[in-house]
Amino acid sequence: MALPGVEESTAYGSPALKVRGKLLACVPANRSAEPGSLMVRVGFDDRAELLAAAPDVYYVTDHYLRYTAVLVRLSRVTPDVLRDLLDIAHKFVTAEAARRSLLRHHRKAKDAPPSAAKQYEPM
Repeated sequence: MALPGVEESTAYGSPALKVRGKLLACVPANRSAEPGSLMVRVGFDDRAELLAAAPDVYYVTDHYLRYTAVLVRLSRVTPDVLRDLLDIAHKFVTAEAARRSLLRHHRKAKDAPPSAAKQYEPM
């Protein structure tokens, strides 16, 4: 599988996939996760849909409730489904990074002295 910018890494001492340094998926380090699971970053809405659609495949423990992530029972998911899930995670993580970058840019521009801001000149 080739998703742009994805690299093998570690997170909390466990094997992980990251995109541009941001966590995409990893072997869960928290003991609340079942053995043979994978933690995958997804938005809360996507997680709710996955949990409702296939509770035998996807789950979340109390530890992961506040995180944008879902746990996957690898023994119950096909390679094609896992590939699609990682594609969803990739879009989520890269969109989140882009959103944060944009907000940082606007905060810097807002806090900059007026002389540092470019003046808008009508054409």
